[in-house]
Amino acid sequence: MAERVEKVTETVVRDDSVAPAEPVVTEPVTDRVPAQTVVARVIWLIAGIIMGLLAVRFVLSLLGANRGNAFADLVYSLSYPFAAPFFGLFGYNVQYGAARFEFETLVAILVYALLATLIAKIATIRSRSQY
Repeated sequence: MAERVEKVTETVVRDDSVAPAEPVVTEPVTDRVPAQTVVARVIWLIAGIIMGLLAVRFVLSLLGANRGNAFADLVYSLSYPFAAPFFGLFGYNVQYGAARFEFETLVAILVYALLATLIAKIATIRSRSQY
């Protein structure tokens, strides 16, 4: 459980002053992270996983990875739902095992990064500190 810690500032009064010094009021210092920040971090974690998966797909496609390989098949299968909406952009023909520069996957990575930024900003719009 988080403990509540208060920051204390000492006020020094000089002997020659007539008026007493005003006490300094400080805000309590806590070790809790605001909920908006946690939400933003979760959004970026999910987006990072999706973009990383798409980046691995891009490299495998660029190098012409064989779909018969278990790892390549796993990456292609997991990333397909995220890359598929962009396949019609540049006349995509499905060819596994042949080296191909997938522009569609790069566009997908860019779009997911922009979406993650937008959603994270919306989630933290009322927060004082940004993630």
